Parts: sequence; C-alpha cells; structure tokens
Amino acid sequence: MFRRSAPEVDWLPVAVSGGPADAELFSFDEVVVERGGRRVLAIDRQAILHVGVTAIVGPSGSGKSTLLRLCNRLEAPTTGTVRYLGTDLAAVDPLALRRRVAMVFQQPVALEGTVADNLRQADRFLDGPGVAAALDRVGLPGDLGDRPADDLSGGERQRLGLARSLLTDPDVVLLDEVTSSLDPTNAARIEALVAQLVDEGLHAVWVTHDLDQLRRVADRVLVVIDGAVAAHGPVDAVLASPEPAVRAFLDGAAT
Repeated sequence: MFRRSAPEVDWLPVAVSGGPADAELFSFDEVVVERGGRRVLAIDRQAILHVGVTAIVGPSGSGKSTLLRLCNRLEAPTTGTVRYLGTDLAAVDPLALRRRVAMVFQQPVALEGTVADNLRQADRFLDGPGVAAALDRVGLPGDLGDRPADDLSGGERQRLGLARSLLTDPDVVLLDEVTSSLDPTNAARIEALVAQLVDEGLHAVWVTHDLDQLRRVADRVLVVIDGAVAAHGPVDAVLASPEPAVRAFLDGAAT
C-alpha cells in the first residue's frame, strides 16, 4: 500500500554546521521498500545524525544503496516516512530536494559535451571564471572547461560529477561507492576532497564496501544486513560490536 503524498513544497530547513551532535539529519519511521513483492528494506525507527560523515556498510544486496537513495527521493518508501531535518520528504519537491541533498554515483557520469557544458547542467549561468573555480574546488585544472568530458579519466569524471553536484550549494552529499572503480591514488583524492568539504560544513552519507576506507573517512556508521539496520553508532563502537550478524559481516569483510 502506497501512502498518499502531501502537497509538495519547494523549501527545506537548513542543515547548519556545528549543530547539536544528536540532531537528526535524516530519520526513517516504519519505512518499508518492496520491489516485485519482495521486501528489500524494512526500518522501524532509525536516524542519521547531524555529523560530518556517516558511512553505510553491509553485504552486497543488503539494501545500502536503497537506504541512501531514500534520502533524496530517488527511491520512495512503499510505506512509512522519511524526513530531512524533520520535514517529510513526501511533501518536498524532488528537484528542490536534490539541489540541497546531492548525489554522486558509483559509476562516474560525464554528460555529452565539454566539461563546462557538464557543469552548466547544474548552473546554466556559469561563466568562464565560475567554471575554473568549480574545477579548482575539486582539484581539477581550471583550464579544463573546453575539453570534451568523454576524454576524462575515471578519477577526473568522478571529481567532475562532484563539482557538478556542489554547484547547487548542497547541505548534504550522498556518495554511493564513489571510489570502488578508482585506483588507490584517485580514491585517496576523493577521500581528501570529501574531508575538506566536511571541514567547510558539508554533511556526507557514504556507502562503502571498504572497511579501511570506513575507518579513514567516517564519524558514524550504519550496518545494513538483510534489509534492516543491524548496528548504528560511532565507528569504533560498531566495529567492536559483539552482535553475531554484525560480527560475521565485519569479520568476513575484513578478510
């Protein structure tokens, strides 16, 4: 059964850096996601707190990416309520939401045209200096704007995608396995860039399969197993969890 959506609004509260550590950035109440009659996610009550980086980990197919996509309405719950800073996302215009809660995908996406054309998908009024500044922010050469986007390497495309997302001035960036196809050098560049953005006040929710990366980048972690949140808390506490299902996943992922 699908819930009836409230009239959509095009505004949202602002996620202010330095807010209370226990404030809820996203909350999930009685959320169920079903596809083809199969339940892929079921959450009674869970929150992602107002901290720098929250990582989401779990076995393949456990529902990690589904949970992430709920945060900007790329997925909608079959039943239940997802809130951002207390606002029901069913009542928010999706395009307005995605400018505040941006998404960077696992596979680097380069749209047709030049690098500058790609950036202007987010800001059609972006001029030459604006293109250079957007590229510089993610560690790409400022004179790359006239280059065909298809000519970029995987690591450059990933940073271009992040630059495009940042042009909407989001409060939150959702990162879905964004370094899984990158070599260690480019993965380290993305990690350093996200750390810098968090220092500037951005919030990040990062799906990763890499426990070493989790230790490097995250403040808190959710472990998703069989479509449910099996553990949630500070990284060190969760990694030391004695809960059998969590322990089995962590020990297996570490080998």
